[in-house]
Amino acid sequence: MILVVHLGGSRLKWALADRGAFVSQGVLPNAEIGTLALREWQNLPRPLRAIGVNASGEAARVRTEAQLTRWRLPMEWIVPTARAGGIVNRYADPAALSPARFCSLIGARRRALASEPSACVVVNAGTLITVDALEADGTFPGGIALPGLHAMLRSLADASSGFRAPDGAWRDFPTSNADAAVTGVVAAACGAIDRMRARLRTAERPVRCFVTGGAADALAPHLAAPGEVVDNLVIEGALTLVES
Repeated sequence: MILVVHLGGSRLKWALADRGAFVSQGVLPNAEIGTLALREWQNLPRPLRAIGVNASGEAARVRTEAQLTRWRLPMEWIVPTARAGGIVNRYADPAALSPARFCSLIGARRRALASEPSACVVVNAGTLITVDALEADGTFPGGIALPGLHAMLRSLADASSGFRAPDGAWRDFPTSNADAAVTGVVAAACGAIDRMRARLRTAERPVRCFVTGGAADALAPHLAAPGEVVDNLVIEGALTLVES
């Protein structure tokens, strides 16, 4: 069995997998990493390996590793490379690509190959929003990054006191500042995603879109089809990488 941990900007996700199938899984805020061994992992069988995907930083990495001492198991942290898991990473410095983006691209590639291979847009919608292109042959030519939805909302509130309002909702034609703010930031993110999709579009087949992360459900209803929300795309990609 393999334990996979994904350290995001604000949350940690984990899954215990046996031959590619999830046996157990969970999610908790990064502030509660210190409770993993006693609460989340107390009754888990000892994994054979522990694989980590770190998009949070050094402090969270150290705290996560400390939770593995009960098993005397080292954490193997994934570092992006130029070619792995069925993708070709065209980043100028392949290792500078976020491990979470790297793994989500690998996970998307596996899903695309399970049906008819096609170009994909891979979206990680969390503390940041990243929008990555994946060509039909598995080449990652590049991607973009923008602030997450909460960060954009805070920016609006900082720019104008009129937008320091309670939470709003998506409206086709907003009639309050709160709704205007929420609709605006969702539309901005969806516009970036749809533009990336347009760059990949060919006459042969539509460009698929995989969306993962805490804000995935907020974005997905406003994106053009075909699109799919995948809760654990990063973990799926990490498993694909280590099992290939």
